[in-house]
Amino acid sequence: MTPGEAAIAAAAGLAAGLINAVAGGGTLVSFPALVALGVPAVAANVTNTVALVPGYLGGAAAQRRDLVTYATRLRALTIAAAIGGLIGSILLVNTSDDVFRVLVPFLILAACALLGFQDRIKRWYSSRRPSAQDAERRPVLLVAAVFVGAIYGGYFGAGLGIMLLAILGLALDDPLPRINSLKTALSLVINVLAACFFVFSGKVDWPFAAIIAVSSLAGGVIGGRLAGRLDPRILRTVVITFGVIVAVRFFVT
Repeated sequence: MTPGEAAIAAAAGLAAGLINAVAGGGTLVSFPALVALGVPAVAANVTNTVALVPGYLGGAAAQRRDLVTYATRLRALTIAAAIGGLIGSILLVNTSDDVFRVLVPFLILAACALLGFQDRIKRWYSSRRPSAQDAERRPVLLVAAVFVGAIYGGYFGAGLGIMLLAILGLALDDPLPRINSLKTALSLVINVLAACFFVFSGKVDWPFAAIIAVSSLAGGVIGGRLAGRLDPRILRTVVITFGVIVAVRFFVT
């Protein structure tokens, strides 16, 4: 590893940790950076997942006060996130690099589209005037959706925060900064479970993982403190725009 490659990895980790804590989608920076540095696609995703755990930890710690609101929901959502994350990680290590590279742009675009149409979908859902039975089912549907999202997160870390924000935003009538704290906590759980499995997979590029881990921790702390001060619409626009750019680049290459 050259000093220049180490600097690129550190910058990518710092940006990823910050973006993950603020709006989600930070791995759309660090994952392409690792691929550009010559790490094979599956190994890059595995390395990225392991390396960004400290960033998620920093972001979750900085936003822990907002989690008090979700005390009654957190246990069920955490279990669903943990199981889903483990399943996704098992699927990933059994996928070839060629197949994974084909799937990457579609996965990114799907997550970006979900976030982009979040407000419209939420307005449509609200206009349905759900019955008492629908209201009773909503917590169950939320846990199921988080479980599916966690499988995605364990399989492909890029865009996990975007997907969780969209899922939680559709089910919860809370301000975005508060939902963001729950998204960060669940992202931490998913990535910790996936990382624990990946550590023994033999696919982690440890030098890059160490650099990104340190810089993403700093980025996560900074992003967690800024999360409640930024315009949600701007955050979504920036993340979606960058995600589309990355997806197009994967299509081209």
